[in-house]
Amino acid sequence: MPLFIPGLELSQRFYEELVKPVLDTQFPDLRYDAAVIGSGSEVLGFDTPMSRDHHWGPRVSLFVADEDLAGYAAPVRDVFRHSLPYEYEGYPTSFEAIPGEPGVLRFEPKTSGPVNHRIEVTTLREYLRPYLGLDWHPDLSVDPVDWLTIPQQKLRTLVSGGSYHDGLGHVQAMRTMFNWYPHDVWLYLLAAGWMRISQEEAFVGRTGDVGDDIGSRLIAARLVRDLMQLCFLMERQYAPYAKWFGTAFARLACSDRLLPLFDAALAATDWQTRERHLSGAYTIVAAMHNALGITDPLPADVSRYHGRPYRVIHGDQFAEAIRAQIKDAAVSQIAAGRLIGSIDQFSDSTDLREASHLRHYLKALYE
Repeated sequence: MPLFIPGLELSQRFYEELVKPVLDTQFPDLRYDAAVIGSGSEVLGFDTPMSRDHHWGPRVSLFVADEDLAGYAAPVRDVFRHSLPYEYEGYPTSFEAIPGEPGVLRFEPKTSGPVNHRIEVTTLREYLRPYLGLDWHPDLSVDPVDWLTIPQQKLRTLVSGGSYHDGLGHVQAMRTMFNWYPHDVWLYLLAAGWMRISQEEAFVGRTGDVGDDIGSRLIAARLVRDLMQLCFLMERQYAPYAKWFGTAFARLACSDRLLPLFDAALAATDWQTRERHLSGAYTIVAAMHNALGITDPLPADVSRYHGRPYRVIHGDQFAEAIRAQIKDAAVSQIAAGRLIGSIDQFSDSTDLREASHLRHYLKALYE
């Protein structure tokens, strides 16, 4: 393999040096946005040399207007099939499918014949329909239930990535639309996150008390994950999926204070030590909540759990205080029931998160 170049940088150079000059010369009237968004570790900026083994390389998506797709898609693709060099910066520009893995591509070294390139020509509407399960357009109003049933991973891959040309303005409009949750949806997610904490925070000690150390460890790990998810929400950043969750968390402003406590809690060999480090983390996250100013200040110190000898932050108090601040009628109606939160908060299933066609059924959870 040649020298590693981060995928977004490679694709930007590929677009500027090989793609844009051809478009300017042969399709001067075409209005388009050029970007790399959606799936791929490089979109999040987390790609490494290992990422090059599949679905990685010089590529770009050209998003055209709906009315231009039929007239330009095939000619643009065909021009590049016959004009691209077989390599760029040492990497093949042609790709082939991996047998048995639909939709997954790898490099196809070639020295003759047309190039099976990854210069996609589509509309943003066509791109987002299967990706989000939404019929996107620049004036779309995204309702609260849509926000709650779109995984944060997908939202992060739309507001991240590379944008190399803004001739149409659709990618920028989409990024503005999905930049962050509406205020009351954000409040609902914060309330749901604190409620998750409240439901299990006492069980680290209770399971340990009866000699179930593995149960205590598992619950501690779940609480660490839920605290991390709360931190993403508090710092207004979408959390990526499991592979990059810890990597992205390490880049949050709060990570320097919290990671040592999380490491110690997960490494602890007895529930008392585990609880002590979790308590330190609760105090920090509670102080972060108070710094947001979205509720009156709440106690940031742990205390006993209903007279039992377990130290908790009483996450339900935070959840209820936040829920009381929700003003939007639609979000208030959702919050009036149980605080199940978003798809990321109630399910770890990759199949469920990725199946945008199932969002229709998930919406029933909020009725």
